[in-house]
Amino acid sequence: MSIWNQKARKRREEDLAAGKPALILGIETSCDETSAAVIEDGRLIRSNIISSQIESHRRFGGVVPEVASRHHVENITAIIDEALRTADCTLQDISAIAVTYGPGLVGALLVGVAAAKAVAFSRGLPLIGVHHIAGHIYANRFVKELEFPLVALVVSGGHTELVYMKEHGSYEILGQTRDDAVGEAYDKVARSLKMPYPGGPHIDRLAHEGNPIIPLPRAWMEGTYDFSFSGLKSAVLNVLHNAEQRGEMVNPADLAASFQASVIEVLVEKTFRLIHERPVKQLLLAGGVAANKGLRQVLTDRAGKEGIDLIIPPLSLCTDNAAMIAAAGFIEYQQGNLADLDLNGVPGLPLS
Repeated sequence: MSIWNQKARKRREEDLAAGKPALILGIETSCDETSAAVIEDGRLIRSNIISSQIESHRRFGGVVPEVASRHHVENITAIIDEALRTADCTLQDISAIAVTYGPGLVGALLVGVAAAKAVAFSRGLPLIGVHHIAGHIYANRFVKELEFPLVALVVSGGHTELVYMKEHGSYEILGQTRDDAVGEAYDKVARSLKMPYPGGPHIDRLAHEGNPIIPLPRAWMEGTYDFSFSGLKSAVLNVLHNAEQRGEMVNPADLAASFQASVIEVLVEKTFRLIHERPVKQLLLAGGVAANKGLRQVLTDRAGKEGIDLIIPPLSLCTDNAAMIAAAGFIEYQQGNLADLDLNGVPGLPLS
């Protein structure tokens, strides 16, 4: 343990002993959003500044890692300054720095990690490494206090997981995708329908204009809580190709509705199978695809019928943001799980 780390730990102990509110400066640069936020005691958002790169990547049909990294380098200092200014505080008021160190694009992660380490070292502040998915889960804490044990359904562009939590900071993955993540499947289907990037919101919007009348498969992966969406994606492509060969037209709205119905049915059914087999006090929805209106509605209806306490973050906290990283970081801060200056970006970081 470095001398700097020893001093940072001593500072944490002194701040906790004094009973002062913990102001966590969160930094998120795992993909194509540059974000910084100041969160008080893990639940009060003092600021949450997000700079999106969607317009830069849209012309490529997806995120270009090198372009994303360069945008982070250009924006990170200004975003941190704006987060502090909006929160009406300075670095002297900050209790600790929390930063996403994985998973994600390695170049993008390194920008945020380097910035966090620089600030932490220069100010003698505790440094906290946060798992990106833990951040998505803890975005729900801004809505309501978490009660354990709970299940989190994580749905994003790179992840589809069922996470069981017995207490704060404890993550047990009971189900995960074996191929495409649900958000990835949405984007690929949207591309086949010639929709712009990111495709998920367009599919969701179009699905509400159609009827789920086109038969598409459900991959149940019996005996597990795992998911698979590659076969569904291929089935959608086959519907389009077969129709083209016959000189027929497929109603895009009906195809979008049928695709979304297949995805949602499997996600919701798997989730409630787990809830029925394990003690659960709450169900959390987390990740970028948590913004999907169809999924939010079906989960809400099912949870209401079964008397399950469901928490869904507001749309502003579904996509990548630093407030969720600071919220998860606050738990690590309380538990004394601090990083040293050898913290590095880990693109394939497991949630454990």
